[in-house]
Amino acid sequence: MQYRKLGATGLDVSILSFGASSLGSVFRDTDEAESIRTVHAALDAGINLIDVSPYYGLTKAETVLGKAIRTVPRDRFYLSTKAGRYGVDQFDFSRKRIRASVEESLQRLHTDYLDILFLHDIEFVESAIIYEEAIPTLYELKKEGVIRNTGICGLPLQLFESFLPNVEIDAIISYCHYSLNDTSLETLLPLLQKREVGLVNASPLSMGLLGTRGTPDWHPASEQVKALCKQAADYCASQGEDIAKLAVQFSTRNTQVPTTLVSTANPANIVKNAAWVDEPTNEQLLRQVIAILEPIQGITWESGIPLYNKNIRR
Repeated sequence: MQYRKLGATGLDVSILSFGASSLGSVFRDTDEAESIRTVHAALDAGINLIDVSPYYGLTKAETVLGKAIRTVPRDRFYLSTKAGRYGVDQFDFSRKRIRASVEESLQRLHTDYLDILFLHDIEFVESAIIYEEAIPTLYELKKEGVIRNTGICGLPLQLFESFLPNVEIDAIISYCHYSLNDTSLETLLPLLQKREVGLVNASPLSMGLLGTRGTPDWHPASEQVKALCKQAADYCASQGEDIAKLAVQFSTRNTQVPTTLVSTANPANIVKNAAWVDEPTNEQLLRQVIAILEPIQGITWESGIPLYNKNIRR
C-alpha cells in the first residue's frame, strides 16, 4: 500500500481508504460480524483512513464501525465522520446540533477524538448557516482538541470553488468527479494545492455506474450515462477484466489525489481492492474504456440548491 500526504493536515493516508457507509446496510442488508471482519481486513491490508457518517444507516454504520475499532489501537488508523446531515431531507448545521452530533458520534465510535470532521453535503442549505454557525463550530472543536482537522463535503464542484477561497478548511470529500467517466475534479486541483487543502476522492465506481449489473434504479445519472457506463463495463468483461479493478486503479494512481474511498461490507472485496492498487494497470484496456466513455466525460447531475449547479455538464 502506498501513502500520500493529505494536504497540510500532517496525515499520511493510504491511497485507498475505507468508506464505512456499507456497514449501515445502505446498499444491501449486511451481517454485523462480516462487517466487523471487513474493517479489520481493511486495516490489515494497509488502509489507514476510515470515513463514516451518522447519516449512513441512520447511525448504524457508526455503531458497527465502533464495535470493529474498539479493540484496535487508535494509532493504527485515522478516523473521520460527519455532521449536519441526518436523513434524506434532514439537515441541521446549527452550532448546538453539530456539537451534540459529535458527542454522539464519539460515543458510538468509542473514541475521544476525530482526525477529521466533515460538514456533510452542505450544498443543500443556504451558505449563511455554514459561514455563521457550522464552520465557526468546527474551529471551536479543533481548538478544544475534539477534532484534529476540519472539512466539508458535497457533490457540486462549484460548492468548493465558492467556499474554499473564503474559509480555512483542512480537507474536503469530493465524490463522483474523479473516475473513468468523470475527471472534472482535475479543474479543482489548483485551488486545493494553493490552499493546501487535503483531498479525499470518493466513489471511483460512480455510485454503481461502473459495473456489469447495471446502475441502481435510484441513481440520478441520465440514461445516456448509464448506458455508456454499462457498455464500458461489458467491454471489460468481454476482455476477461473487471471494470471495478480498472476504475480503482485509475482513481488511485494520480499522485495529486491523495486517497480514494471505497465502500464494502465484504472482507474479500476490500482485500481484493487493496491488492488491485499494487498491480499494474492494463493501459490498452484503459485507453479503450476511456474512448467508450468519452461522449459522457464530465456529465454529472444536480445536487442541492441551484446556486451550486449553474455550470455543470448535464
